[in-house]
Amino acid sequence: MDKAEFDRFADAYEDQHRANVAVTGEGTEYFAEYKIRLLRRIVDRGGIDVAQICDFGAGIGNSIPFFRRYFPEAALTNADVSERSLALARQRHSGSGESLLIEQDHIPCEAGRFDVVFSACVFHHIPHDQHVAWLRELHRITRPGGLIAVFEHNPLNPLTVRAVNTCPFDENAELILARDLARRLRDAGWPAPRTRYSLFFPRALAWLRPLEDTLGWLPLGAQYVALARKA
Repeated sequence: MDKAEFDRFADAYEDQHRANVAVTGEGTEYFAEYKIRLLRRIVDRGGIDVAQICDFGAGIGNSIPFFRRYFPEAALTNADVSERSLALARQRHSGSGESLLIEQDHIPCEAGRFDVVFSACVFHHIPHDQHVAWLRELHRITRPGGLIAVFEHNPLNPLTVRAVNTCPFDENAELILARDLARRLRDAGWPAPRTRYSLFFPRALAWLRPLEDTLGWLPLGAQYVALARKA
């Protein structure tokens, strides 16, 4: 991951992201909350006790308010390669949790620390030949029985592809098919990964959003999440 690239975009990221998603009729907060709310449902359905969460690629902290809302009992650790992004996250959100600066392809914490490792649209910024190594590193820091949840853009959705292709922050992005990410999770030691799709309806069709929980199998959503539990 290119630390200099992320540092360069950190200050402009929020404005660029907001402009990029405006076509959906929603703001950046909607998409950040959507992921954490879905994560809460997944955790509850899996009966996972959550005391420690790692947000891998936390950036400027857009997820922090929603981790606080949906996981108020958990300690949050924000990990990123961009020192500037982590500094902005601390400025934007008081009580934002611990910050970990990722350096030399290593997350500086002990093995088996986290109950949940979360990543939101980070892996398409990482060269594909490095995915397995990073998924192994996330496996290392997750406790046995803990969960990994990797949210990514769906390259089968043409509107998603258009949004990525027109976003300056994503100029070097390479989208990932859900089946490929699931295979890389297996290769990294995560057993029985599964995927589910999400974000099917823009704001103009918000009245259909209650159906989304039943459509996770349909590969037309704007994003998907790849999930696995550590053995």
